[in-house]
Amino acid sequence: MGDCGEDVNANLISHDTGDSQLDKAIWQWITWDKNPKTRAQMEELVKEGKTKELRERLCCRMTFGTSGLRAAMGAGFSLINDLTVIQSTQGVYRYLEKCFPDLKRRGFVIGYDTRGQAAINCSSERLAKLAAAVLLSKGVPVYLFSTYVPTPFVPYAVKQMKATAGVMITASHNPKQDNGYKVYWENGAQITSPHDKEILKCIEESLEPWDGSWNENIADGSPLRSDPLDEICKSYIEDLKAVCFHRDLNAKTSLRFVHTAFHGVGHDYVQLAFKAFGFAAPIPVQEQKDPDPDFSTVRCPNPEEGESVLELALRLAEKEGARVVLATDPDADRLAVAEQYENGRWKVFTGNELAALLGWWLLACWKEKHPDPADVKRVHMLATTVSSKILQTIAAQEGFHFVVQTHPVVF
Repeated sequence: MGDCGEDVNANLISHDTGDSQLDKAIWQWITWDKNPKTRAQMEELVKEGKTKELRERLCCRMTFGTSGLRAAMGAGFSLINDLTVIQSTQGVYRYLEKCFPDLKRRGFVIGYDTRGQAAINCSSERLAKLAAAVLLSKGVPVYLFSTYVPTPFVPYAVKQMKATAGVMITASHNPKQDNGYKVYWENGAQITSPHDKEILKCIEESLEPWDGSWNENIADGSPLRSDPLDEICKSYIEDLKAVCFHRDLNAKTSLRFVHTAFHGVGHDYVQLAFKAFGFAAPIPVQEQKDPDPDFSTVRCPNPEEGESVLELALRLAEKEGARVVLATDPDADRLAVAEQYENGRWKVFTGNELAALLGWWLLACWKEKHPDPADVKRVHMLATTVSSKILQTIAAQEGFHFVVQTHPVVF
C-alpha cells in the first residue's frame, strides 16, 4: 500500500470515538485484517462515524450454539469473515493441543459448501483454506476436501481418518448472507459443553493472527495437506449399500422420484445414494440442481418450510408422473419429503413423521432378519428432547429400548 494509504490507515487507527473499548476494537481490526475488502468496509464505517454499528460489529463475539458459529458475512468480530475464522481456528488448535497429545499425528478434517459473497471476497472455500493455513502452520496434518461436500462427509471423515476433530464451513439452510463454522469432535458429534466454552476461552487468548495464519496458499503445497474426497466418498457409498435391505425390490419399482438440491451441494451425492440402493436416479430440478450462493429461485433455502419452497419440485413431479419428492438443504444434511396422494394433493412430512416412518421401517427389517421375539431387546432407538416420542410408544408395544438423548450420539 502506498504512502497515502498508510496515512489514511494511521488516522483510522488513532480515531477517537470516546469509547475506549470500541477504539481498541477498531485498532485491532484495522491492524489484523488483511482482507482488503472487509478492511475497507470497516474503514468506511469509521469514516462515517457509525458508532452504533461499529459497536455491534466489534464489541461482541459470536458464541457457539447448537450448530457452531453462525452469522452474516461481513467485517467485524461478531460476523463471519477471514479474520474471525482464523481466530476461531487458532482457538480450536489451542484447545485440541491441550486435549490430544497426538494431535500432530492424527490431524484435522476441513470441508466447505458453496456459499460466498464476492463483494467482500468471502467464500466457504476461502475460509476453509484459511482454517487449514492456521493448522498447517503449526504442523498439524489437515484433511482438506478439494471441492465442496455435504456436511455429513466431515464427521464421517473425522471417524474414518481417526482425526481429532473437524470443521465444516457452512450456514446450512440459513439465508444467503450468512455463513458458519461447525465443529465436530473425534466421536463425529458436534461439540457441546464443556468443549464449546473452553474453545471460546482459547479463542479469546489467541486473537492476534499468528505468522502463517493468513497464508491460504499453503494448503496447495504442504505435504501435511491431503485430500480425502475419493476415499471418503467411496467408503460412504459402500456403507450406504451395507444398510440397504431390499436392493432387488428397489430395482424393480415403478415409483419415480424428483430431487431438488436447493442450489446446494447435494445433487451428485443423492444421485450416487440412489444408485447404491438400487433405485433409478431421481429426476433433478434443473433450476436448483447446481450450486448458487444467491439461492436465486427460493426465498428461503430451507426445504422444511413446506410447499411454498418446494413449488418447482412439486410441479416437476406432477409433469413427470413422480409421486415422491425429496429435497436436501444447501449443505445436504437436512431432508424434506413429500408424497402425492391419489386425490392429487401433496403431503409434506414433518421431521417427526419421517423419524417415525424410518424407525418403524428399521424395526420391521430387523425383525425380518431376527425372527426370535427375544432379539428385539437388543434394539435401541434414540430421540432428542425436542423430538416427538412416537417411537417411545412403539417401543412400549414392541419391547425395544427407547432413550431420550440429551447429549450428542457417539457413532
